Amino acid sequence: MQAYAIDGYGAPITLHEMPEPVAGPGEVLVQILAASVNPIDVKIGVGAFKAILPYDMPLILGHDLAGIVTAVGPGTSRFKIDDTVFACVGGDRIGTFSERIAVAEEGLAFKPASIGMLEAAALPLVALTAWQALIARAQLKPGQRILIHAGSGGVGTVAIQLAKHLGAHVATTVGTANVELVKKLGADVVIDYRKDAFEQQLNDYDVVLHTLDAEILERSLKVLRPGGKLISISGPPDPTFAEEIGANWIVRQVVRLTSAKIRRKARQLGIDYSFLFMHPDGGQLSEIANLVDAGAIRPIIDQEYPFIHTAAALERSASGRARGKVVVRVAHEKAAS
Repeated sequence: MQAYAIDGYGAPITLHEMPEPVAGPGEVLVQILAASVNPIDVKIGVGAFKAILPYDMPLILGHDLAGIVTAVGPGTSRFKIDDTVFACVGGDRIGTFSERIAVAEEGLAFKPASIGMLEAAALPLVALTAWQALIARAQLKPGQRILIHAGSGGVGTVAIQLAKHLGAHVATTVGTANVELVKKLGADVVIDYRKDAFEQQLNDYDVVLHTLDAEILERSLKVLRPGGKLISISGPPDPTFAEEIGANWIVRQVVRLTSAKIRRKARQLGIDYSFLFMHPDGGQLSEIANLVDAGAIRPIIDQEYPFIHTAAALERSASGRARGKVVVRVAHEKAAS
């Protein structure tokens, strides 16, 4: 099986011949037709998470997929051969920049009927992140106000649409070139960060979804009301996260220290700070698929790359200039039949 993998942290991603995956108990084997790139793929590649998420080498990168079921393992019941599916894989089971992958049945969902493979592959990680932040963590209610940073990015484009579906008032920050895009997605207030400081324009917000750097994180405290929620997907991780992943004592202390400043400042203002690390969930992905088919969410694709140019797709995502998601066409549907 061909796959794009790295031989060490910081090494270039190159085409490898890898062993064929096999669907074990509770798993489904999927022929991947499309994948997409996320910032975490680049971060894992350079070793940003090696202290808490160590990987064996060579490592196939990639979290998102859309494809066709080709085999099912013992104990599976929801899927059958030739079903069209999509998923996000995580933990030590990543590897969607490849021709095939074995996926845990509980992480898989039927592909939305209204969109193609490339569009479906653009959704899982960012849509699950938005779902888990806005619905599971923030419990966003109609009429509440939320600031979504980087609204033109992969997570931002979905989060804006989901927040509007939930009935929230949505503000977002983008560069000048992306103002019209996020307005079309439903943003009520659009702040061009090249011209205005968002903390001078907004106040008494209920939720902030943070996706950027530490400076923006601290400035975000100023727009929240007491009792508001600051949810970060870009760090720093908090002690609860370290406990959830079963980190050792040393890692837990490092996490506690690196997040101490923002947790202290948030606590002084009566704000709840938390770090969110998305986890795969086929049930949530099924709910997202229903919203896609109902027209509430549509994926935004920046550029499409053929499988042989997977490295270029990662470079595009890492540039920070992508609008929505960068996708990789692994194979055509005719080739899978």
